[in-house]
Amino acid sequence: MLGKNILITSGGCIEKWDEVRGHTNLAKGKIGKMIAEEALAEGATVTYLHGYFAERPCDKDSESLKLESFEGIVDLQDKMKAIILSEKIDAVIMTAAGSDWIVDKMLDKEGNLIPQNGKISSDNPPVIHFKKAPKVLKQIKEWNPHLMLVGFKLESNVDKETLIERAKIRMGTSKASLMVANTSDSLHVNSATHYIINQDNDIYQCANKKETANMIIQALNQLFLQETTAVSR
Repeated sequence: MLGKNILITSGGCIEKWDEVRGHTNLAKGKIGKMIAEEALAEGATVTYLHGYFAERPCDKDSESLKLESFEGIVDLQDKMKAIILSEKIDAVIMTAAGSDWIVDKMLDKEGNLIPQNGKISSDNPPVIHFKKAPKVLKQIKEWNPHLMLVGFKLESNVDKETLIERAKIRMGTSKASLMVANTSDSLHVNSATHYIINQDNDIYQCANKKETANMIIQALNQLFLQETTAVSR
């Protein structure tokens, strides 16, 4: 990992309704923080792109760590694209929980359009129309097909086999190097089980977030080693 430039996204998006309100999710950025700390300990340079409420790496004063915040999913998409296209990024670890829906328009009870600037009056609850958010994970390899990509697939109320199968599908559509499968339990406890899947369909079971963070960095290190070996032949 020494000398590698890693982009890590972490935490949840906030989709603003006006200047003071919005909707988000329960992602706290804990595993993103742990992965960043593992990568820094291995000698990597880390750009940590985090949501408003995401935890930050403990080594925040390190010269090898750059912190930058994002708001909604479109802001995250734009900032990731700008970084990937302008800098030499060796790997992207997408732990951020992207929004599924963003605000399309807001109407009052008479059907009149409400502007999103300022603060909506609390006396007039808006009717909010949503539209589907962009899927950022699928775009990353289009911006740079040569970087390593680690994605996450979270599911709720599914068995292990279904969870892993859906993670494999996500891995294929995003062209990820590694895919991490987990359930919604991981939003609340550190001890939730995670499954790391590589392109050979090997599956590594991790008992908690700390173990998962360590295993992701180990797996990336192995991929970088294989890449270096292949180039030197």
